[in-house]
Amino acid sequence: MNKIIFTEEYCQPGNLHPFTLTRQVQDIRVGILTIREKWEMMLKLPSWDKQEGDYKDLARSVNIEEAAADSTCLLIHSNVLPTPELVAAIRKLKDGECISTPGGNNFAFRITKKEIAGKHKIKVGRTVGFEGEIKTIRFPWDIFRLNDWAIRQDFALLTRRRKSQKLSKTNRVEQAGQVFVEEGASVEHCIINVSTGPVYIGKDAVVMEGSIIRGPVAIGHNACVKMGTKIYGATTIGPHCVAGGEIKNSVLFGYSNKAHDGYLGDSVIGEWCNLGAGTTNSNLKNNASDVRIWTPKGQMDAGQKCGVLMGDYSRTAVNTSINTGTVIGVSSNVFGTGLTPKYIPNFSWGSEGLIRYDFEKALLDIEDWMQLKNATMTDEQRVILKYVFEKARG
Repeated sequence: MNKIIFTEEYCQPGNLHPFTLTRQVQDIRVGILTIREKWEMMLKLPSWDKQEGDYKDLARSVNIEEAAADSTCLLIHSNVLPTPELVAAIRKLKDGECISTPGGNNFAFRITKKEIAGKHKIKVGRTVGFEGEIKTIRFPWDIFRLNDWAIRQDFALLTRRRKSQKLSKTNRVEQAGQVFVEEGASVEHCIINVSTGPVYIGKDAVVMEGSIIRGPVAIGHNACVKMGTKIYGATTIGPHCVAGGEIKNSVLFGYSNKAHDGYLGDSVIGEWCNLGAGTTNSNLKNNASDVRIWTPKGQMDAGQKCGVLMGDYSRTAVNTSINTGTVIGVSSNVFGTGLTPKYIPNFSWGSEGLIRYDFEKALLDIEDWMQLKNATMTDEQRVILKYVFEKARG
């Protein structure tokens, strides 16, 4: 096999609103790595995206007929999380074969030009059944629900046959063998408990003094955990994120800040977000009943606990109180009195009346936030944001 090609075609990416408005499903982070990174590492292959005929067909998108013309391709449904057992089964596939669940759902195909029967048509010569465990990301709350499992899987993948950097004696650690510290990371005067799961600290990350971490927890490269932070499992602090206050069972994708006191629980925060000082979310209703979540297809149950699902580039003002099961769209500036509405559309300004954010003003504000982390907006990001502003529902 020469390459992986991810397809969203049968994964209903709209169900993962607002995170799939600005990225492919395979670029969602769950555990330490994104879905794409997991597959690339486990199969040791580069990956591309199948052209789907929409606004997210950008630099990595390929025409499947052209891609298979001179190579063997592995076509994978983009919401499937790899496991060693699944990867072993895929490696055994022959040209023209696909893997299927006991329910008859095909989700991984090995194809060459011989299997191309026409535009968007693939011939399958033989179906191979797979009865092992299959984990998929179908709804946003699956991200934090599966994060415990995913951190453990990624920890084993990333640390296999590798040696951790030594933690200094200023730290208090239980079961140090389950802590892995990458080169350049700084961890001093912290309490780390891995009796409940492993703790991974990425390259050049900083965990400041007084922080208390209870695994499983992943802290990405160049992330910063501020003084006195309390992090419960299963939490991911993505690359270049800043974490502070109290965080539990949440995923911050990357480049986002929850830098101050306040509670974040059972939540997913996209990229380039900022939670103002004192921002706190509710993750459990007062009557402990199931949390109802807004989706583009209507209200859905997300289980007993669900906090906030915040799309990329959104921000909250100081002391924002986020309601249980709140969905915040892309590039919204959230402020106002009392609890937030449970649904805040893309490009909203405020939370009372929901005035539309001026597009050019939104871009300028995003660029200013990016400069704080020495980054600039790409042309691809502009194209996606323009489409979301003009046409995407929510």
